[in-house]
Amino acid sequence: MFDPLQTDIKYLKGVGPLRAKTLGEDLNIFTLRDLLYNFPYKYIDRSVIHQIKNLTDGMPYVLLRGQIVSKNIEGTGRRERLVALFSDGTGYVELVWFNCIKTLEKKLAFNHTYVLLGKPTSFNGRISIAHPELEDAQTTESQPLTMQPHYHTSERMKRQGFSSRTMGELVDRAFDMLHGKPLAETLPQYMISEYHLMGVDEAIHKVHRPRCANELPEASRRLKFEELFYLQLDILQYTQNRKLHYDGFVFSKVGDCFMRFYNERLPFELTNAQKRVVKEVRKDVATGSQMNRLLQGDVGSGKTMVALLCCLLALDNGFQACIMAPTEILAEQHYQSIVEQIGELPIKVDLLTGNVKGKRRKAVLDGVADGSVKILVGTHALIEPSVSFLNLGFVVIDEQHRFGVKQRAKLWGKNVRPPHILVMTATPIPRTLAMTVYGDLDVSVIDELPPGRKPVQTVHYRQTDRGKLYQGIRYQLQLGRQVYVVYPLIKENEKLDLRDAETGYNQLVDVFRDYKVGIVHGKMKPVDKENVMRAFKKGNIHILVSTTVIEVGVNVPNASVMVIENAERFGLAQLHQLRGRVGRGAEQSYCILMTKDNLSDTSSRRMRVMVDSTDGFVIAEEDMKLRGPGDIEGTAQSGMPFDLKIANIVKDQELLEVAREAASQVLAGDPQHNLPQNEVVWAQLARLKKTQINFSAIS
Repeated sequence: MFDPLQTDIKYLKGVGPLRAKTLGEDLNIFTLRDLLYNFPYKYIDRSVIHQIKNLTDGMPYVLLRGQIVSKNIEGTGRRERLVALFSDGTGYVELVWFNCIKTLEKKLAFNHTYVLLGKPTSFNGRISIAHPELEDAQTTESQPLTMQPHYHTSERMKRQGFSSRTMGELVDRAFDMLHGKPLAETLPQYMISEYHLMGVDEAIHKVHRPRCANELPEASRRLKFEELFYLQLDILQYTQNRKLHYDGFVFSKVGDCFMRFYNERLPFELTNAQKRVVKEVRKDVATGSQMNRLLQGDVGSGKTMVALLCCLLALDNGFQACIMAPTEILAEQHYQSIVEQIGELPIKVDLLTGNVKGKRRKAVLDGVADGSVKILVGTHALIEPSVSFLNLGFVVIDEQHRFGVKQRAKLWGKNVRPPHILVMTATPIPRTLAMTVYGDLDVSVIDELPPGRKPVQTVHYRQTDRGKLYQGIRYQLQLGRQVYVVYPLIKENEKLDLRDAETGYNQLVDVFRDYKVGIVHGKMKPVDKENVMRAFKKGNIHILVSTTVIEVGVNVPNASVMVIENAERFGLAQLHQLRGRVGRGAEQSYCILMTKDNLSDTSSRRMRVMVDSTDGFVIAEEDMKLRGPGDIEGTAQSGMPFDLKIANIVKDQELLEVAREAASQVLAGDPQHNLPQNEVVWAQLARLKKTQINFSAIS
């Protein structure tokens, strides 16, 4: 039976082949169903006109009615901008545009009433609105809808005459093409009743055409639940299938390698958190199923020691182990640390990176192939076809987000069965994000720092405190310590009023003439980068100027100060990662957050979070709350089975957990997918998997 929702979008009146191509490429809209599931990103209540005197920083989008009283193009070159003053009789608000300013300046008319839509922010003590939408008051006030939906459009769409209003008109025509026939339900009736959900047809109509604000919450809740339910069902089903169909090597014993190391070489007593994780891994590798476990732990929490103990378990059961790191210097650091910790124990550990060449490389490869090399540490060189293990049973992947899916999969294919996998990250991941992005992995957490480690003291300085900053740096240098100074940019950018690494380097060379200053950034050749980092580690460089390339980097216990310039430009998780570069020695360490003098309320709050907390998990949760929707895509893109159209795993955490519970119950009660009441569930999941990312390729 033909489903009208599968109608090609080009056949909708007002679209045609050219616009259909644009809709498909820019918004992934190919059918009527895609159009109806392309939801508004905001709504404007046309019945509420705000007054300028009541505007505050952080308010959502507001509607104002007033006139332009002045306009002027300010600045030159890339800093050129159009600034206008807008008044409604109760006060003034500054409007700013940075693009197409000459055309806009000509269009803005005095003595003309506009309806303005924009988001108020505080800048230099004044309320301003960047890139507001201005419409003729007479046109907008004739609109019949109280709640006006706004749809995303691309620049290309705008050039082809698409606007938010055009998208709304297409939605109306799509509904007309259905001739009043309700949309087919996508959830079983028992689930709709149990979770008190609105029907899908009613929800879709109300989310596109709400008559008032009160209609939106229940409609949105229904559609969000549906997205999150199928998201979790797909993840849980994949995890179940992997555990059922992928046999793993059985590590049945704890032998001499583990016990001798534990009793003779362990440099410190394990924390309770480390012991718990080792027990979780031991339980996994004894089951006969392949282990896939994510190990989260704050910087300095002892993840590498846990990884080494797990590798020794593999050795005790006749297998080899390997550890893959994202950079040569980090791989070398792991290698040297493990060799030092192993000591005189008869366990051969070797290193394979791009720098290992010739006879040395051949010796390493031969040792791996004949099994004499028990633990191999390296970079992506480990996945090369020339690397052939005799019996690889355990793989540790450090900072796993730095590796692509294909790279990891090549390591897993190094034996007749997939080896057990332990992926490690020093970026704590909030629970709701972990259960979605890493939902196919079991999660272990080291939430405890080793005893005796001093927390890094974090302070917030503004530009007016720069003299105090230099005084503190000089004091630490005189004590024999080293310093990191991190910048958001490599070179000066006229458009962005930020401090850059090259200018900062020159200034620091001038200020600290008695000390050696080095610089490292992402555009340097890898070999030059590595040389600078090694020199810093050896103590030949006292101050290291850098961009965020050192976010995951060397362990330099003597570095006691981390200065982060324009700290307001970094996310909380990244600030915490950078702070983790210091505090690795016995001495008190410091993180200095340098910002502009005038900060928004949100930026000030982020700086307070960093000053008040050193707990990476607290910071990760706060980071998710502050960054809001859209900003987690960099993390999510390699692990999300489906694109979320309306739900947001930051804001909808509680609903996500409810949806996961519902998905778990369906999977447990209908493992063979043959219960009549769930027919709609499996049909809908199959349809989604045809058009979206296949999660089985992500593991």
